[in-house]
Amino acid sequence: MKIIAKFEQFHLQARQNIWIGYFAIFCRIALAAGFLPSGFVKINGERFTALANNHPMGHYLEALFYTGYYYTFIGVMQMLAAILLLIPRTAMLGALIYFPIILNITVLSLAVRFDGSLFTAPLMLTAVIFLLGWDYHKLKYLLPLKQNNTAILLPQQSKNNKFPFVFFGSVFIYMISFVIFITNIYSIMPRNTLAECARQCDKTKHPEACISFCECIHKKGNSLQECLKTYKKDGL
Repeated sequence: MKIIAKFEQFHLQARQNIWIGYFAIFCRIALAAGFLPSGFVKINGERFTALANNHPMGHYLEALFYTGYYYTFIGVMQMLAAILLLIPRTAMLGALIYFPIILNITVLSLAVRFDGSLFTAPLMLTAVIFLLGWDYHKLKYLLPLKQNNTAILLPQQSKNNKFPFVFFGSVFIYMISFVIFITNIYSIMPRNTLAECARQCDKTKHPEACISFCECIHKKGNSLQECLKTYKKDGL
């Protein structure tokens, strides 16, 4: 319970800082901008990308496109989440809808090593988690926690204009650390095309095995797991 008490104190201090408030608004707008175009494409019945079907993500997106109204439903929920985020009074509901969608995209991107959302999806997921924390004084009523009155949790006090160097410094360090981590997490990537995949082979320990991996993905259309097994076997 001490942890919850400390978090509530931190939450109160954050809510009183106008700069962190501006950051929350930025996150809401950025997240909405990320879902509105992709949601519209799905509602309009168009393919989301021109990625080749042989690519691991291409397999998934091609199958998803042919799911009929499920494909449209995803687009509707993306646009709904985005619109709700743009309205201050419904921002928390928008974040709650947004969270499972972007979590699924994040796990999918990591699983198939997709360049298109390997960086953006986890960062968007982090932004949604921040927004859920920002609205903790509302969200806490959905959690099995000891409840305090919102007026007690967020008493009426003057706003703090002091720039939160520690907060934004932590955000900057997190983003730099994330980029370094995600850049080095995989020894080999399928990339989006055969040519792009082959360019990385000169930097690998086993160039010939890397070329075979790229052809396994982009020419034969095999699964990522199967091609990785072949790559590791050829690289021995």
